[in-house]
Amino acid sequence: MSKISKAVERLKIKPADLKWREVERILVHYGYVMLEGDGSRLKCYHPDKKQVLSIHKPHNPPILKEYQIKDVLGRLREDGFI
Repeated sequence: MSKISKAVERLKIKPADLKWREVERILVHYGYVMLEGDGSRLKCYHPDKKQVLSIHKPHNPPILKEYQIKDVLGRLREDGFI
């Protein structure tokens, strides 16, 4: 099982300690481009799918909240990646 496959499986179980860099690695792997927004806001854009995931980049600690994990999972499912 590849590192990305393991990371996706970890994302699916919605762990309470999921770090931003893990999610960023998954999104970049699937072709999303990170666009800086205001402050800590990021737009994760997929050029082929023409879809945008708007997310607040967590910091101190860089742990995603449950709703953010659900948003990421929803976007990846809608775009047909998982």
